[in-house]
Amino acid sequence: MTRGVDLTAPVTFLVGENGSGKSTIVEAIADVCGINAEGGKAGTRYASTGAATPLGEILDAELTVKGLRLIRGPRLKRRAFFFRAETLFNLGRNVSGRYGFWEEDLTEQSHGEGFFTVLDRMVSGPGLYLMDEPEAALSFHSCLRLVGLMDQVAAQGGQIICATHSPILAGLPGAQILELGDHGVRPTDWDRLELVDHWRRFLVKPNFYLHHVLDETSPGSIE
Repeated sequence: MTRGVDLTAPVTFLVGENGSGKSTIVEAIADVCGINAEGGKAGTRYASTGAATPLGEILDAELTVKGLRLIRGPRLKRRAFFFRAETLFNLGRNVSGRYGFWEEDLTEQSHGEGFFTVLDRMVSGPGLYLMDEPEAALSFHSCLRLVGLMDQVAAQGGQIICATHSPILAGLPGAQILELGDHGVRPTDWDRLELVDHWRRFLVKPNFYLHHVLDETSPGSIE
């Protein structure tokens, strides 16, 4: 039986419910690529600190020659970054203003502005870019802006692997989509994602979903 998953496009999205394993996979890839699973940049003192994740210890990644150069070549020439929304501002406390990172103090910006300060500086050109829920602080229009950035990086020869709950990001034309669930990991199309189907139904008839979570006897209930 064939095991493993082939990444067949410059941008791959991992989509699934909470607990489906999206972040676990991205963290394991970061371990394999010599990036701190908490987020950060390859080839720095903030990379590869701490033990690998359980999956990272056993994951076997087959990399191209070009990919090997980007993540395991001379330290100053490595081009790999893990954008992890959950820990980004903790990372910023250590690296903001340092050579090779960004100058701005993220604590002086809004959450969304801080995200794009990092994205604009660290996600550019050929390289491997891992992302875990980058839409967490982004508005609708900012998500569209991120789609444009992803498309630009793909055109420049970069590769992006992104765990997301956003139907906007997953809508990037030409991207590979892997849906995670009880079925395991399977490739699918945007318009066949459960995520997209639920959002369509909710926007047309929100009460169909809300009556399951709202107390119908409360003053604010929806009739």
